[in-house]
Amino acid sequence: METLEKSQPSVKVPANGATKSMKALVYHGPGKKAWEDKPRPTIIKPTDAIVKILKTTICGTDLHIMKGDVPEVTDGRIIGHEGVGIIEEAGSGVANFKKGDHVLISCITSCGKCEYCKKGMYSHCEDGGWILGHLIDGTQAEYVRIPYADNSLYPIPVGADEEALVMLSDILPTGFECGVLNGQVKPGDTIAIVGSGPIGIAALLTSQFYSPAEIIMIDMDENRLNVAKTFGATQIINSGLENAVEKIKRLTNGKGVDVAIEAVGVPATFELCQEIIAPGGHIANIGVHGKSVTLHLETLWSQNVTITTRLVDTVTTPMLLKTVGAKKLNPNQLITHHFRLDQVMEAYETFGNAAKEKALKVIMTAD
Repeated sequence: METLEKSQPSVKVPANGATKSMKALVYHGPGKKAWEDKPRPTIIKPTDAIVKILKTTICGTDLHIMKGDVPEVTDGRIIGHEGVGIIEEAGSGVANFKKGDHVLISCITSCGKCEYCKKGMYSHCEDGGWILGHLIDGTQAEYVRIPYADNSLYPIPVGADEEALVMLSDILPTGFECGVLNGQVKPGDTIAIVGSGPIGIAALLTSQFYSPAEIIMIDMDENRLNVAKTFGATQIINSGLENAVEKIKRLTNGKGVDVAIEAVGVPATFELCQEIIAPGGHIANIGVHGKSVTLHLETLWSQNVTITTRLVDTVTTPMLLKTVGAKKLNPNQLITHHFRLDQVMEAYETFGNAAKEKALKVIMTAD
């Protein structure tokens, strides 16, 4: 993730001195959060839009923030980078949206004009990237300011399942771009996805666009593995109960897999990917790694193995929207729990204890 500090602009105060307030989930340091009053955001630049949140969710990255693993997130920050909503106000420089439009919020903010944006690397936008709920206030609130609205929002088709579309803010493009596309999944491939959480499941769903012969899901959570089976996994391996490397070798006649997708972000899972990859294969890393991992070049150097990393750019979001609209992809499958937005503290408790609560994604709906 980007680590460049970007200051949150101060809220403009109306001429009468009154500042409208809203409720929001606010980070106050490791292990500290509160549902509290905050000033309602206002237009800062002409390219901004103010969005009234209808539905939002919690990401694994938000849990990392709450643990203090993302030091750029400062005390007082409103968390969250996913959601759908209604345009409350559009700046004078916003051409594609107007008040009342229903929109999907991208987890990545992009100006569309800088060198990186012109390469399609929106995640490295020189004035954007992953800033929502990170370097500026985010979406787990009643209202949110979206910079560069024309490039950072997507119109929602009339009649679309807005709850399902929340999954297109982050996890589906992340699983697809960082896992499936970087892993160069092809028809007939044998792929292994290490991690059967929301991101791993997103990779599982979108990998099926390319008709792989085998999709092997690896995790230590039996419930998530069983869910993966219903979503199209052809084999499941509980790495807490059996030796995953030996099982993979048996399933592939000793060769290993064509594509190994790492969807956890800890040293052990990246190590596993290196052990199960076949010659000529691709290791596609999705997981957010907070600790060093060992790269076994002493065994991989001669194996024609490609290792990729990536932060989601959300360049595939328009395609995924069409796929969902055509009912070729059903993101609603990922949603396991529902809360009101003002129940966000309870939602965090549920999502933070996913194994116990059998949770994948939670949806929080504003009144």
